[in-house]
Amino acid sequence: MTALEAATKIEHDGRTFWLVGTAHVSAKSVADVREVIAAVEPDTVCLELCPARYEALTDPSRWRKLDIFQVIRQGKTLLLLANLAIGAYQRRIGKELGVTPGSELLAGDEAAKAIGARVELVDRDIHTTLRRTWSRIPFWRKLGVFGAILESLVSREQISAEDIESLKDDGQLGDMMSEFARIMPEVTGPLIDERDQYMASGIEAVEGERIVAVVGAAHVPGMKRYFGQQIDRKPLEEKPAPSPVVGMLKWIIPAVILAAFAFGWTQGPTGTLEQMILAWIVPNSVAAGLLTAIAGGKPLSVVTSLFSSPISSLNPLLGTAMIVGPVEAWLRKPTVEDCERINDDVQSLRGIYRNPFTRVLLVAVMANLGSALGAWIGASWVVCLLPN
Repeated sequence: MTALEAATKIEHDGRTFWLVGTAHVSAKSVADVREVIAAVEPDTVCLELCPARYEALTDPSRWRKLDIFQVIRQGKTLLLLANLAIGAYQRRIGKELGVTPGSELLAGDEAAKAIGARVELVDRDIHTTLRRTWSRIPFWRKLGVFGAILESLVSREQISAEDIESLKDDGQLGDMMSEFARIMPEVTGPLIDERDQYMASGIEAVEGERIVAVVGAAHVPGMKRYFGQQIDRKPLEEKPAPSPVVGMLKWIIPAVILAAFAFGWTQGPTGTLEQMILAWIVPNSVAAGLLTAIAGGKPLSVVTSLFSSPISSLNPLLGTAMIVGPVEAWLRKPTVEDCERINDDVQSLRGIYRNPFTRVLLVAVMANLGSALGAWIGASWVVCLLPN
């Protein structure tokens, strides 16, 4: 069967669409995309990309523009580190197979430009997708996500080109986010179904009578199902508002602790306030300092986390990462060369520790996690010390 015969052909409103289902680490997918575009000679080629992902694929120097201090100030350390780690497994597979992830999308871009066809980016903004996905995951499941990320970094499971093609043919393999959705069914909506709708409506809106769309194989069945339906894209583009419960907890917990201190001072036996302060400081400092040390933070960063966590935990607007991260960045001074090695280094846990840039991210994330854990332990301890 030729690549053109394998593509999903849809005729709608006097126009013809070809959906080319691909795997993002498949040499065969690269060849299939080129073959279909050469055979169809489309007016427009649609790619499963948003502008941010397109830039990531086409601009090798993008890491040079990244300001580690700005990432920390904006509270994006966890998001960036998770993005890097999640994509690392795919890049490692691609390296084993001799294929750069996303090569089939680049091939579609190049083939379209070679014949003078328009190129349209039809996927939803990656940041919107990740935010909508993250909001669907319960707190304890989020911890499972981190575990899965770490497992992918230390795993040395081998996969062959034949395995990749088998998964693609079965409609089981799309991009890294599709894989994530299989592991966690509750996020299938924002990762797969919503994007199927978004891309189907986007492809229908482009100009031309012959359109080729290059998308992950996992999206093809859903996109075919949504073709011709009226889809309201506005709700799909909305970024979820912060949970009011989480927002309230950020203020309630400090208020409860401060109120407990005041009650212990005015109503408790002698020494109650001192015991409460100690109960708050010790778990905060120990947890934040320990996790900062596990992340490989510099001694000054560990000391900074020890002293800052009990204070930052009482300030909803100030995270421990915003204090420890800049200290670690100032001490390690990541260079442009370090940034350019990120994609290679994040393919292993050892590489993340070795690269100064990713080490800073890891230290900031772990310091924040330790501070949050210590705050919950400390708050429980303080409440237990309240006079009856």
